Amino acid sequence: MKESASTVTDQSTVSSAKDVLSGQSRKGWFARLMPFLGPAFIACVAYIDPGNFATNIQGGAKFGYQLLWVILASNLMAMLVQSLSAKLGIASGLNLAEQCRNNFPKTVVLGMWGIMELVAMATDLAEFLGAALGFNLLFGIPLWIAGLLTVIVTFLILALERYGFRPLEAVITALVGVVAASYLVETILDRPHWPTVLYHMVAPQFTGTEGILLATGILGATVMPHVIFLHSALTQGRIVTHNPEQQHKLFRYELVDVVIAMGLAGLINMAMLIMAASTFFNHGLTNIGTIEEAHRTLEPLLGSAASWVFAISLLASGLSSSSVGTMAGQIIMGGFLHRQIPTWVRRLVTVIPPMTIIMLGLDPTRTLVISQVVLSFGLPFAIIPLVMFTSRRDIMGSLVNRRITTLAASAVAALIIALNIFLLYQLFTGG
Repeated sequence: MKESASTVTDQSTVSSAKDVLSGQSRKGWFARLMPFLGPAFIACVAYIDPGNFATNIQGGAKFGYQLLWVILASNLMAMLVQSLSAKLGIASGLNLAEQCRNNFPKTVVLGMWGIMELVAMATDLAEFLGAALGFNLLFGIPLWIAGLLTVIVTFLILALERYGFRPLEAVITALVGVVAASYLVETILDRPHWPTVLYHMVAPQFTGTEGILLATGILGATVMPHVIFLHSALTQGRIVTHNPEQQHKLFRYELVDVVIAMGLAGLINMAMLIMAASTFFNHGLTNIGTIEEAHRTLEPLLGSAASWVFAISLLASGLSSSSVGTMAGQIIMGGFLHRQIPTWVRRLVTVIPPMTIIMLGLDPTRTLVISQVVLSFGLPFAIIPLVMFTSRRDIMGSLVNRRITTLAASAVAALIIALNIFLLYQLFTGG
């Protein structure tokens, strides 16, 4: 199989990393860490994509700070799952989709590929619509023109892959920084009630079926299945070592990458919900149901700067996550089917569903929320194989999971499955 552009090595970074792993580097701790930072920052983009905007804004507007604990719990789950994904790539030299192809019957592989392609479509739908909405809100251009601009810009971002992994990592990290800075400004402007915020971060509770739906959407938008496949591909050929001691050291550095990137993504998600709760729920505007309404309402409540910052953050989120989503789709197809199609072809194909929604005039925000619920239902098909493979010594070698790690990851999978079954039961019984 043709080597993925996301695994093309940057010789300077790899050389510095190998000096660190072999103990030859005499640089300071942060300088030693730098060559290993990057994969988790690309993965974390999926955790702050426009689907998160939709679920967090609706959750905050309808229920105030009540669902903050869902974001905290989801983010801790994401750290665990992404660390396992990174470890699989490091230890085995294969990504999750390739491991599935090698270890499951052909019919199971084809079924999983079909499910993951649906997940990838739901992901692309959310990310593309979000970027188009960002252009629309920022410049006031028609949504269909905004959609065409999104196609062009994501093509330009994906073109960076041909220059190695560092340029793409730098651009994606910069866009994450834009989103983070935007929500730092939003949080300062909306002045939340911090004691209430802290209470709801640790006090689990739901309100009705809609609360469960939004909680499931938040979970699906946070622990995202397509990026579980992607992260293992980002580490599988980036820095390669077969020395068990060096693999352990490499994994420890990648853990730091995961904690920093996912921690930042978690704070941004909390800031989204806090903004919606402080600005809308606390003013009695509990029916803010769309991103466009949120944008319009921010200006009279917080000033014009808030609405501009919101639109900029949505645009940065949509562009970066749309690019990463296309990369994940390539990894999924290549891993399961041992085939690749040109990136530009995949990007054009994935444009069709969101452009159809735009042309039909359907509600983009409601579509975003439902797409995140679809992602949550796809999660078990990514997490269960991940736990299986990382628990096998013949695949992982010395990096095989400890028993407590396997138990924790299995509990995460069981919780997601139980939540989805309960949601189905509530919806179909009119609960």
